[in-house]
Amino acid sequence: MLDRLLGRRRLKERIEELEGECEDLQAQVESAKESRAEAVSARQEAEREINRLEDRITELEDRLDRAEGDGEPDLAFRHEETASGGRVEAVADRLRSVDAGREGALTAFVDDEVPDAVRETLGDRAPLVSRAAPCLVCADDAGLVATALSLPVEPDPFVEWADKFRVESEWIRPTGRLCFALVRSDRFALGVYDDGERVAFEGFESDVMDEHSKGGFSQDRFERRRDAQIDEHLEKAATAVEDHATDADRVVVVGERSVLGELRDLADTTARVDATGEPEDALATAFRDFWSVRVRGI
Repeated sequence: MLDRLLGRRRLKERIEELEGECEDLQAQVESAKESRAEAVSARQEAEREINRLEDRITELEDRLDRAEGDGEPDLAFRHEETASGGRVEAVADRLRSVDAGREGALTAFVDDEVPDAVRETLGDRAPLVSRAAPCLVCADDAGLVATALSLPVEPDPFVEWADKFRVESEWIRPTGRLCFALVRSDRFALGVYDDGERVAFEGFESDVMDEHSKGGFSQDRFERRRDAQIDEHLEKAATAVEDHATDADRVVVVGERSVLGELRDLADTTARVDATGEPEDALATAFRDFWSVRVRGI
């Protein structure tokens, strides 16, 4: 009987020992599970970070390739249009209406080199400014607005931050009293405008030789006579501009590049314009083309 009692006690003790070992093993199993879960979580987080970094590396490599390539072939304007008439003022009013907060609106006229402020604001899109230049750049610090406008009347280059974009009416429309002239080698047309409405007109055509026939004059003599005819025509044109410019706020002369230089000193602004036809019709075409604005979304 005593043996039975002693044997039973040893069994109980063994059972207790085994249960203790089992609990220890169970604790080790739970700890291992937690470690594995943490390891899996850490591995997944690391994989996500690796993927993010690889994507960023790919993006930067693409940017580097474009920067080292020829002209950013995949970079395009978001929007392009040639605005004229009321559309020009509508676009300007829309830009002026943007309230970007204190020094949140960048306005810059870019003639040649793109200013650092424009590059920093537009980032990868800055090369488009070089493509559009000379142009007026309007961009906000939140990246909501970014556009480049060609200007009929170009100001001196500038860069400024303000709460609103600066688009002066005199840059984009015929404000005040304007003397606007179209000069070609054989015809001339001039209009005087009050705030865009024509109130006076003068135009004429001159008999200028336009080609040399095989007979008659020698080539040298032909060219001398033709040059003399053009000179006489340009003298009449210059006199007309001087007569009408006296009471004008500004003078704009447009036309053929070959003859613009002869009247450049009489004008505040000159530009090459291809306008043909009768003087009055040609003037209307030249006036519309000159005051058109190329709008490009950057």
